[in-house]
Amino acid sequence: MTATPNLNDLIMNALPIPILTVGPEHRIVHANSAAESFFEMSLRMMLRQKLTDFIPFGSPVMALVEDVRQRGSSVSEHRVDIGSPRLGAERIVDVSASPLGDDGDSVILMLQERTIADKMNRQLTHRGAARSITALGTLLAHEIKNPLSGIRGAAQLLEQSANEDDRLLTRLICDETDRIVKLVERMELFGEERPVERGPVNIHGVLDHVKRLAQSGFARHIRFVENYDPSLPPVLGNRDQLIQVILNLVKNAAEAVGIDAPDGEIILSTAFRTGVRLQVPGSQERVSLPIELSVTDNGPGVPPDLMRELFDPFVTTKVQGSGLGLALVAKIVGDHGGIVECEPAPRRTTFRILLPMHRADDGRGADL
Repeated sequence: MTATPNLNDLIMNALPIPILTVGPEHRIVHANSAAESFFEMSLRMMLRQKLTDFIPFGSPVMALVEDVRQRGSSVSEHRVDIGSPRLGAERIVDVSASPLGDDGDSVILMLQERTIADKMNRQLTHRGAARSITALGTLLAHEIKNPLSGIRGAAQLLEQSANEDDRLLTRLICDETDRIVKLVERMELFGEERPVERGPVNIHGVLDHVKRLAQSGFARHIRFVENYDPSLPPVLGNRDQLIQVILNLVKNAAEAVGIDAPDGEIILSTAFRTGVRLQVPGSQERVSLPIELSVTDNGPGVPPDLMRELFDPFVTTKVQGSGLGLALVAKIVGDHGGIVECEPAPRRTTFRILLPMHRADDGRGADL
């Protein structure tokens, strides 16, 4: 009869993330080895404590526990600072809380620690990166596009009186000029700071539109699979920008699969995830992000050494890529108050986006 609890303890202690079981009156009733290391306290000492002895007063973690007890369902919160004199000035964690048993009082807490570098690189790097090249994009727009226009015009004049061999050169000048102009125009998007009109957007309409574009062009050789939640509420967003986001992700997926893959596949998925919240940078406000959409391909995957900088400008695995596609995706999603992450696996890469839902004027949809 004692084998099962011992096995459970072995499994819990083998997990690398801190796990706490919180009972009535916020008392700690169990903790794994990772939690002992995280809080720098033995299990025996922890069992004499309450959660309030570890977590600062007024922390969102306490509200999270109470939320789980009231809902009876799991809730997650991203980027919570539980820093204290005991733990250190700043400890950023993702918190997941789930009910344990039927008594309604016991809650399991899982803490996924995130260093400041990880938080910036995986979630908010694009904001700093976008700001850092805003001035560059403006400079390119004003100081390069105009001369390029003159160069292209001069090449077209020369083409009228050139022989066939020289026309190849003038055509090359025009083509390369056009390519540079397109690159500059894409960089200009990072400097765009004007507020964008947002409203209710049917994300399935966006996905269907992008799928039609892809199947009529660059992804005509790839099979599309749709795993949609038909009851999904509208997203709070800008339709044109969301089309740009999904189009970039689908185009990347198609290029990752390649034109010669006989079993090339792209999976478009949507889901409603209750309890996922994100703290707005620079404030204490927390925004619910229940709308999940993902683009999955069965290409070779993302090299591990690029994962940390994947959403940075000019980072690319393509021979002729500009490295601005994913950076633009991250910026637009960030401007929408959402999250974009890449989940790599062998022969399977998933880009997952979490977005806020549209709230009606009467406030419906505010509580998830």
